[in-house]
Order: sequence, then C-alpha cells, then structure tokens
Amino acid sequence: MNGIGAVTLRGMEALPVEVEVEITGGLFFISIVGLPDAAVKESRERVRAALRSVGLSLKGHVAVNLAPADLPKEGALLDLPIALAMMRSAGLLKPAPALYMGELALDGRLRRVRGAAPAAFLARTKRLPLYVPRENADEVGLVKGVEAYAVRDLAELISILRGETRASPVVASAAPNAPFEADPDFGDVKGQAAARRAAEIAAAGHHNILLVGSPGSGKTLIARAMNGILPPLSDEELLETLLIRSTLGLPVEPGRRRPFRTVHFTASSVSICGGGSSLRPGEVSLAHRGVLFLDEFTEFRRDLTESLRAPLEDGQVVISRAAGTVTYPSRVLLALAANPCACGHLGDPVEKCVCSDVELKRYRRKLSGPILDRVDLRIAVPRLLPEELLAFSGGAESSAVIRERVCRAREVQQRRWASHGFSCNAELPEKIVRRHLRLSRETLDFLTGMVGRLRLSGRGISRALKVARTIADLAGAPDIQTPHLAESLMYRRQSADAS
Repeated sequence: MNGIGAVTLRGMEALPVEVEVEITGGLFFISIVGLPDAAVKESRERVRAALRSVGLSLKGHVAVNLAPADLPKEGALLDLPIALAMMRSAGLLKPAPALYMGELALDGRLRRVRGAAPAAFLARTKRLPLYVPRENADEVGLVKGVEAYAVRDLAELISILRGETRASPVVASAAPNAPFEADPDFGDVKGQAAARRAAEIAAAGHHNILLVGSPGSGKTLIARAMNGILPPLSDEELLETLLIRSTLGLPVEPGRRRPFRTVHFTASSVSICGGGSSLRPGEVSLAHRGVLFLDEFTEFRRDLTESLRAPLEDGQVVISRAAGTVTYPSRVLLALAANPCACGHLGDPVEKCVCSDVELKRYRRKLSGPILDRVDLRIAVPRLLPEELLAFSGGAESSAVIRERVCRAREVQQRRWASHGFSCNAELPEKIVRRHLRLSRETLDFLTGMVGRLRLSGRGISRALKVARTIADLAGAPDIQTPHLAESLMYRRQSADAS
C-alpha cells in the first residue's frame, strides 16, 4: 500500500480506501478528488486546523486522491488518514501499514465516527492494525480477533507512529450475560390473560402480533412489555445489531437486550425501510432481532404499510438508488396496536360506538389486506372490569418467569432448525413447513375442516402451522396436536371480529 489506509462505508460494509497526497509549489490550496461527498470535501478546513495544532503549517498546492477513484467516499471518518497522508508527503512521518479512521476537531482531538465495527471486520480480514477514536473503542472491542488501538487526538497518534509512546490496544470484550430488568414488566399488566398468552407465544416463536382494543385497555403496555420476555441476544445476533447501529453512528447498547423500536404514523417510508442519498438503514433494520412496534396502526398511510411487506417476508431490505444497492437485515417481531373502530368503542360494554356502517366498513378495510395476512396472532384486548383496574396485587406472572419459558422454547427451536440455518419457527420457509411439520390424521382432518371456515390462504395455513409448532414447544410436546392447532387457528380470525 503506497498511500495511507482508510475506509469508506457502503451500507454495512466497510471498503478499503487508499489516501494519496502530492504537495507542489504555488499558492496554498487543498483539492480532494475521488468522488468525495460534502463531508469529505469539508475535511480540508478541519485537517488544516488540526495540523496547525501540532505545529505543522502546509504550503503550496496539496492534491489529495482517494483511490479507487470510482468508489463514492462519504463521511468525516477520512479526516485522520488525510492528515497522516499530508504529513507523510511532507516528509514528517512514515506511518506503518494500517487502517486509520476518525473525525478531527480543529484542535486535533479525534471525535467518534460511524462505521467503526464494519472497519474492524475489514481490518481483521486484511490482517491490518486499526486506529480509531477512543469513543469508538467499545464497539470495536466486541469484534474478536482484530488488532485495534484507541487514540485520543492527532498529537498522540503522531507520537505513537514515531515510536515515542506506546499505543493503547483495544481490549476485546463481550457483552455481559447478566439478566436485565423488564420495563414495563408483565407483572404490572392487570388482567388480559388472553393477550398475555398471545404475547408469550409471539415472543417464543418470533411471530407478528396485532392487539385490538378500546383506548386505555392496555394494548401499548402489553406491546412494550414484550421486549422484557424475549431471550437475550446471542453472540451472532449481537454482532448483527452492532453493525447496523455502527453504520448509523449510534452508541453500543449495554448488555444483550433486544432492540425495541417504536414508529409513529407520521414517519416516512425512508425512515422506516431506509434509503435516502446515503443509503442508510431504517427503523425496520434497527429493530432487527427485536420488536418493531406500530401504535395506532390504522392511522398509518397505506404506502407505509405496503412498504413493510417485502422486509417482513424476506427478512431483509434491499435499497437500490443511483448511488448503488445495499442490503440490510430486517428480521423483526412486528407488534401492531389498533382501536376496533374509528371512535374506538366497538364492542365496548361501557361506551357506545357511534360509527356508521359506512365508517365501520372503511375502518375494517384498514384492518385487512396483505400486511395483515403476515400477522400470525390477532387478539382482542377488552376493557378491564372495575375490580381488575382496582386490583393492586393480582398475582400476575412477572416478565422474568415468562422469559424462562420463552427461552426454553427458543432453545428447542434452535436445536431443531440449526441444520437448516434458522433459529425460530417464524423464520421457516414454506417448503420446510410442509416437509417437517407433520400432523396426525386427526389433526390434519381438523385443519382441513377449518381452512374453508376461516378462508385461510396458503400463507395463512403456513403461518398457523408455525404458530401451532411454537405452542407445542411451549408445552414441551414433540408433535403438533389438535389443541395446539386449535389455539393457533383462534388467533387467525379476523381482527374486526375479534373485537
């Protein structure tokens, strides 16, 4: 490598960049070529001030080339390698082969940058040392097998490269396995036994769920409490979520708690699915391996809900723009909450519904369609009785107790599907469902009779079988039995009827 090693991002992938500098006579000017974006172009002033802070004032025309020339470069993470390349061209420094990344402050300090985790994987692949700002050390430390060093400022790095001081290696670390506190806790949910049961099944098999009920019935509380009963992230899943957060420059989440993302109905399709000029991931990818919660689901525009169809079905988002094509993972547990009608009181024993027949038909159309066909469990959350609301100690199970059952069921699924490359029942494709989820003659006859009554599609049948397999796993049953399938089909009924 003739230049200084650097990286740029394309989606979650870090790509190698070589920074070359030529200094010639004439008036002082810095020009950067190699498809730099605005942030890279603005590095001229940051780099010049940072070099001045260590006693170097450049003269003449400084030409900076970012190779390969046809690869778009983005972000302030190229500040540090550009500064080192200038010093090398001026004959002031001879850096050893390595990868460097960091944003320079005007006084030479190194600021946190996005993409440190993908850069660590690239450095490990190329067997090169990696120098990062100290604020990025926590995420780099989660990548095993990489030689990385954390640096406070430009002056410290210069001293290290000159052999005057020793570098501070980033110590490899692992996220703690300590149990986390659920907030909110299912022990705080009053009543709603059926909804609690559905939430447990959804968490055990990573199935999508729709909660329909009157305002104040507890839909949002149950959906938010689901994150506390999900099993902790595995090592592989932890790295997957780390890469996504690092791509956006978000700090590392402590522990192994799964992501929980809430989307408001005023959000755009780009913010949900990702994209934009920089091809960044959206909320559906930030919720990867966790929960994506859409409250007031019927208020979402149709184009927003339709944009979720492919990510939910494929487990990934493919974003294609003029700048290129990137792929982000999106295996989420989709939790939806909605009122039963426009006024919110259809079927309410206390408040009377004031919606007309036309309004009810229009509203029911919002609670149907392709996106709802991908929801495995649909459950009514009725208004609580006065004695339930006033109960201060109902003896409800805590999230920790439910999580134990969910974890046992997940372990069974992981052992069963490990050879096929899946970790939970919801991920199974159609061919695996039909080939491996065998039913007894009695159970098959029961399913045959219910398909016509419930007007199930092919996808609906497949999803009902996967939910039944999860129910059997929670019960510790080796095979799907008729009661398991009956409970599964109960959750496939139309949400409007469930209310």
